[in-house]
Amino acid sequence: MVSALKTGGGAAKQDGAGRVVRALRAAGHEAFFVGGCVRDLLRGEIPEDYDIVTSARPEQVMALFPRTYPVGAAFGVVLVREGEHAFEVAAYRQEGGYEDGRHPSRVSFAGAREDVRRRDFTVNGLLMDPETGAIADYVGGRADLERGLIRTIGAPEERFAEDHLRMLRAVRFAANLGFRVEEAALAAIARQADRILRVSAERIREELNRILTGPGPRRGMELLDSSGLMSRLLPELVALRGVEQPPRFHPEGDVWEHTLRMLALLPLENLPREEAERLAWAILFHDVGKPATRKEDETGIHFYGHVPKGMEITAAALKRLRFSREDGEVILALVANHMRFMHVRQMRVHTLKKFLRLPHFHLHLALHRLDCLGSHGLLDNEAFCRQRLGEMTGEELHPPRLLTGDDLLALGFAPGPVFREILAMIEDAQLRGEIATPAEARALVRGKFSPTAGAGGRG
Repeated sequence: MVSALKTGGGAAKQDGAGRVVRALRAAGHEAFFVGGCVRDLLRGEIPEDYDIVTSARPEQVMALFPRTYPVGAAFGVVLVREGEHAFEVAAYRQEGGYEDGRHPSRVSFAGAREDVRRRDFTVNGLLMDPETGAIADYVGGRADLERGLIRTIGAPEERFAEDHLRMLRAVRFAANLGFRVEEAALAAIARQADRILRVSAERIREELNRILTGPGPRRGMELLDSSGLMSRLLPELVALRGVEQPPRFHPEGDVWEHTLRMLALLPLENLPREEAERLAWAILFHDVGKPATRKEDETGIHFYGHVPKGMEITAAALKRLRFSREDGEVILALVANHMRFMHVRQMRVHTLKKFLRLPHFHLHLALHRLDCLGSHGLLDNEAFCRQRLGEMTGEELHPPRLLTGDDLLALGFAPGPVFREILAMIEDAQLRGEIATPAEARALVRGKFSPTAGAGGRG
């Protein structure tokens, strides 16, 4: 019985979905759980969402439930809110004429068998009666589930031609579920890999996010690479293969292997999804500047300037994949600062404090930890940073401002770039513990700067 799999917070959602199915059946319609929720229930996992398929037409669904939203009524899909949860309720349908490689040109209502046969993979093509747990399997999905196989429903060439994003979804399902992709499907992806570029950057980014933050991110990147999708979507990463590093610091091998080892340590379950995504992309790109900057001489292998070069490459990739400005800034900051940890013990006190108070510093620390665990394994600099953070109060890291721009005007300085220089000098002196009051700050300014020297320059 399906009810035996109810656990914690997932029980309320499953009960709500069951009520929707029962209401549809009471009105004389067929209705079943379908897709990923059935797959997860059979695997003993708690589904994130419950999708429902029915013989009812969209207008019949909307007439039956008081709170509905026609999110895709043209394709037979209605969102039904039951209690605190919302569920996609889709009419049985068959589709045809995928002229844009994403959306069907024709949709017609059909029966359960036809509806299942239009879906992507056999493990997502199972129907379940939520009351009895009985499974309707018209595509051999249950056998594929038992043997851990991602196989298309029908010929893979046709399925991927209809919806190019399915190629990327095949990789995601295989990685997240720990399954393998059927050889015929993998070969079809390799032949059609160029078509993935017809899919919007936003949809590609979302699938990549789910690969990176779900179970098996290393396996996902390896499948992207072997299928030919990576060279189309993330060509910057292909260049990491074969880029050897100093064995002393990187006994694991080349830059690609180092990156994969870091990914294998994900996901970090204590991070919210947004932060996990940012960290994962920083892992992918933190060393992306190394292929272009690698030099080898009698003293060894060097990557001088790989951080600024990596930032340049990363910025272009994030723009291509249409990351939000905020996400892009955080990822670039992680790439920009990842090498600074090697100098934390030598930093002056004010420099260290500025470093430790970087926005999202916990992500910087997480990236550094993974960087170390994916190579030499030494975590002494991480421990040092955590110790210093534990020793410092919030006010020590973020002291109250002693002077403002208005105070500088009162001291006779004209507005201009010198304001930023003066205020930075005051803050550095605060962080070093040299000054603690506005009076001491004014004295410092008078001793270092003169209002009459140019437009408020140094005396």
